[in-house]
This record gives sequence, C-alpha cells and structure tokens, in this order.
Amino acid sequence: MATIDTFSRLTIDPRGVAWLTLDRPDVLNAFDDALIGELNGHLQHVREAAERGEIRLLVLGSEGKHFSAGADLGWMKRMVDYDLEDNLADSRQLAALMHGLDTLPCPTLCRVQGAAFGGAVGLAACCDIVIASEKARFCLSEVKIGLSPAVISPYVQRALGERQMRRYALTAEVIDASTAEALGLAHRVVEPDALDEAVDAMVETLLATSPQSSRATKALLAEVAREPDSAATRERTCRVIAELRVSDEGQEGLASFFDKRRPRWAPEPPSTTERSS
Repeated sequence: MATIDTFSRLTIDPRGVAWLTLDRPDVLNAFDDALIGELNGHLQHVREAAERGEIRLLVLGSEGKHFSAGADLGWMKRMVDYDLEDNLADSRQLAALMHGLDTLPCPTLCRVQGAAFGGAVGLAACCDIVIASEKARFCLSEVKIGLSPAVISPYVQRALGERQMRRYALTAEVIDASTAEALGLAHRVVEPDALDEAVDAMVETLLATSPQSSRATKALLAEVAREPDSAATRERTCRVIAELRVSDEGQEGLASFFDKRRPRWAPEPPSTTERSS
C-alpha cells in the first residue's frame, strides 16, 4: 500500500543523493509525534538503501523561511495531559530519530535557513556537515518553558563542547549564524541567496569521494570518538586502512590517482555551458 507523506518527503535523485525535507512551512516545520514517526520511517529506508550502496549521501532540509521552530504547539498542549509513560514513549521516538540520523552509514548534510530551535538544533548536530544561511538562528529554548534539551543533549554537547553547552542550554540564548560557525555547530555560513548553491557544491564534493571509504571512515570516527586511545582502537584503525587498500575501490582510487584520471565513482565534471549557466 502506498504511503502518503503528509509532513515530510523523501526523494532520491539518480546520483544516489537522498533529499529529506520537512514540509510543514505553515507551522514553521515544527515537530510533533506524526512528523517524528514519519522521519523515523524515512531514515530507516535511507539506512537500508545506504547499506546496499544505493544511496551515497543524505541532505536534510525544510520548506519555507525557517528550518524548524522546535516542538509543535498543538503537540505540546496534548502533552499536558500525558502521564509519565506517555511522555517516555514520546521521548523514545525522538531519541530514535536523533540516533538514527546520527548513525546513518552515509554522509549527511544539513541545510539550515531561519530558525532552528529546540529539537531542530539536535537534527543539525546529528548531521556530519551543516551549511547555514546568515539568517539562521539556533536556540536551545527548552528551559524557558520548564523543560530540558535532554534527548538532544549528547549530540549538541558533542558539537559545542561541554563548556559552551552549559551556557546555551542553561540560558536559552539565541545563537546567531556567525556564532554557530565559531562554536562548531555550523561548518559554513553563506548569504541567504547562496545557500542552495553552497549545498549543491558540498553535494558534489561528497560525491567525488569513494562511497566505500566514506562509510568506513564515518564508522571508524564514531569508534575513535568513543574510545580514542586503546589497543582495540589502534588495531581497528590499522585494519580499516589495510582492508581499504586491498578493496576494489581502494585499488581503483590508487590507480586513478597515479593515472591522473577520474575514479569510477566520481561524477562527470559539469560542462563549460553548465558552469556558466
């Protein structure tokens, strides 16, 4: 039976780029349980396709002027009547979303325009690369309404560092785009009109890399972050590079480098006409 996506959409282009888009601009792409459930379903599909080598990378974005205003007001009103078990179930779905995005095997890129408040900061922090408009604003706003950025805290603290996380989680100050870049929450900030161009350029950069080595490197970096200096980690790093060197893609990458040619996985460079258009 076909699924009708009401709050988001997932499209996969011929290059293997998955575009996951929040599509609730009328409520500033705010989260509710339905959107979270839908996103979890999309991410599971992306994970399975990426593991089969059918998806090279994921771009997460949204429609309208704002990335996401955080929790939907209607959802928050319903939460008032939830008991502890209901709230736990809701929180676990959000935790599954953050974990699922953070652990996707393929590279992930987040496009942020306008406001990214509450849980939306978590989405950005879970992505490997964040490109933001100069008009982007980030805020861990939960403490202002008696809550906590609890579920997203591991991912945002990893991006900001513990010291800065304490400040912004406790004050709920708005972080402008340039500050987000300085803190490491955003990797690049561009003028609003240049946002799509910057995202497209980063997509092309990622597509030029080896799919196999991208997946292996992302998995390895997660292991290194958990246990940076141990005998097991050192052995794992040695095994990863050794296995890649003897793999088909590793051999192709080395051969193309020495032959001064484009590797098989890299897309054709745009023509002169395309560059000037």
